[in-house]
Amino acid sequence: MALRCICAGKRVFFGQFIKDWEYSELRAGEFLPNFEIVQFGRGCFIDRSPEEKDRVAAREGLTRCDLVLQSGEYDLVVLDEVNVALFYNLLDAADLIEVLERRDPRVEVVLTGRYAPEEVLNAADLVTEMREVKHYYNAGVGARPGIER
Repeated sequence: MALRCICAGKRVFFGQFIKDWEYSELRAGEFLPNFEIVQFGRGCFIDRSPEEKDRVAAREGLTRCDLVLQSGEYDLVVLDEVNVALFYNLLDAADLIEVLERRDPRVEVVLTGRYAPEEVLNAADLVTEMREVKHYYNAGVGARPGIER
């Protein structure tokens, strides 16, 4: 969706709420005009529990996204893994919904991540669910540059 938007001459802001590694997509702005990506996360929670620093980073990210959404400077704003941030109690769903309600009405917003709470699903105009059926990670294949990272 972000690529489609950019190819239509529009601007995209992509805020990542969990990631903090050097993923390949962080270089997208070098190749795609009108694309900005920012990481607000401190890493995933596969092998650790969230800490207060994670909550602070997520809240700072939501504050930044609030400003971005109100500015009208972007046509599409993606809040990547924000539903995971909600699941781990890094953010409150009511706060996220308030931010979404304050946005410039011309801005399209996409929320990604598993575990979206019911109140977020109810506030959405469109909900799409992706589910893992099989993943090679379970067979020991690690993240590969350009595919998973």
